[in-house]
Amino acid sequence: MQYGIIPEIIGRLPIICTLETLDEDALLRILTEPKNAPVKQYEKLLAMDNVKLEFAEDALRAVAKKAIERKTGARSLKGIIEDVMLDVMYDIPKSKEPRKVIITKACINEGEKPEVIALDK
Repeated sequence: MQYGIIPEIIGRLPIICTLETLDEDALLRILTEPKNAPVKQYEKLLAMDNVKLEFAEDALRAVAKKAIERKTGARSLKGIIEDVMLDVMYDIPKSKEPRKVIITKACINEGEKPEVIALDK
């Protein structure tokens, strides 16, 4: 409690516990592996509009690096992806054509728009 941690959290920590920052690989696993991972959530949301979402490996690494730079850990992962996906989420429902959206490293770091490719039926 002397470091500013609220008593509710202290009561839930084991008696001896070390808290360490997450590294890039751990953040990548959080982004992709859990049942409700942010990447899987966006894939399902776009699949409802007949769109396949694809993240480049370097794009996911860029998300993890950005979270490390911000020193916010896993809390900011979804927010970083959301910043990139915001325009896509509004533009996708305008058409029911099958498409593929590719998120690249440039989308994450430089704010470029994701690539949208029309697919054959």
